Amino acid sequence: MRIPAHSVCTAIRDDIVSGVHERGGRLTEELLARRYGVSRVPVREALRTLEAEGFVVTRRHAGACVAEPGEQEAADLLEIRSLLEPLAAARAAQRRTEAHLKVLRGLVRLGQERSRRGQGEDLRSLAGWFDETLAQASGSPGLITLLTQLRRKIAWMYVVEAPAAAPDSWSEQAAIVDAVARGDAERARSLTAAHTERAKGAHRLRHSPREARVRDLQHAVNTAGLPN
Repeated sequence: MRIPAHSVCTAIRDDIVSGVHERGGRLTEELLARRYGVSRVPVREALRTLEAEGFVVTRRHAGACVAEPGEQEAADLLEIRSLLEPLAAARAAQRRTEAHLKVLRGLVRLGQERSRRGQGEDLRSLAGWFDETLAQASGSPGLITLLTQLRRKIAWMYVVEAPAAAPDSWSEQAAIVDAVARGDAERARSLTAAHTERAKGAHRLRHSPREARVRDLQHAVNTAGLPN
């Protein structure tokens, strides 16, 4: 049975985000086909999709390679998210269903409870689920797709540290849900904009092993002549 290209694409993307495939590393069709147990055809299609998404680049004499985004590109992603998430919240206030509200309220309760216990990993997962549900509640397929792609790339480029004021963060999200439930689009937009702006401070750029080695070498060179 032929495995669809989108399943191969998801597997390769997940491995890029998790660091299995390092930034700048070559992505050879034959090796990828062997790794994922498929023919080269779905691998080729997946690489084209991932190139369109910005995870892969094609280089002369090297072929497909994992992209190496710079700090400005990473910063731009956070800026774009700060524009799109408030829009999603405003639309959610107009289009949400009772099912969306039930999930959002449940996530807020869990987030508040687990923030009191200091369960950082759970909080990150819950926050991601909250953002996805809020986007789904917008009822806008194009916006949902853009936000999904943004979240994937941000997860690839950044480590998100547990916020020092996690209970406050979930109180903000509770207020967003209340605005969405009341159908107050402008309040949902403004609360989400403020929340997203504050959340930027928890993001720290990831560095690939190769970048880390270069930084370590530069540091060693810069400090070699310093007195002990």
